[in-house]
Amino acid sequence: MREALVKADFWLLWFLYFLGVGSGVTVLNNLAQVGIAVGIENTTVLLCLFSFFNFVGRLSSGAISEHFVKSRAMPRTVWMTLAQFLMVLAFILYALSSTATLYPATALLGTCYGFQYSLMVPTASELFGLEHFGIIYSFMILGNPIGAVLFSGLLAGRLYDAEAIRQGSSTCYGPDCFKLTFMILACVCGVAAILGVILTVRIRPVYQSLYGSRSFRLPQE
Repeated sequence: MREALVKADFWLLWFLYFLGVGSGVTVLNNLAQVGIAVGIENTTVLLCLFSFFNFVGRLSSGAISEHFVKSRAMPRTVWMTLAQFLMVLAFILYALSSTATLYPATALLGTCYGFQYSLMVPTASELFGLEHFGIIYSFMILGNPIGAVLFSGLLAGRLYDAEAIRQGSSTCYGPDCFKLTFMILACVCGVAAILGVILTVRIRPVYQSLYGSRSFRLPQE
């Protein structure tokens, strides 16, 4: 465990995961308020949409990454990084504060959130082994509550309350309720994408040694 904590790859993966799920859980925690601010009455549809595509992202990320890691020794962080780039697009769509963009943004963000959550687990096991995997995994998923506190509570919550007070109400309406929050989160995901590129370049030799020689396959008769 100590060996993992002093490695740059460990912290690159941690921040890649933290920034991805932290920004994603911010939308999940405030999705009802986001819908109300835009003018949607039935926000349950948004929650169901996010949950469904979250499942799609988790399932498809496993299948896609498994195919390419075995056929081309491609690091799974490639797909985490791609998801971060798509999350930037999703937050820009959210910032437009339109019912026409809210539903596709929710579907896209749910998918990318599922990618981040699902791919972190096998990536951590391949990079740092299974001996202390329980502790490593527990440390990794600290990104969820920390992200919720920082991005959802301190960032989105305070900006939302400030705009609601400016409107003289306890409930905020209009595009300014979350616009600044979404633009900040888009920048956060942009930083995460850069970290993902750096991490992918660094760990490519690890995946070449693990999968490049097809050593994971049983020899045929």
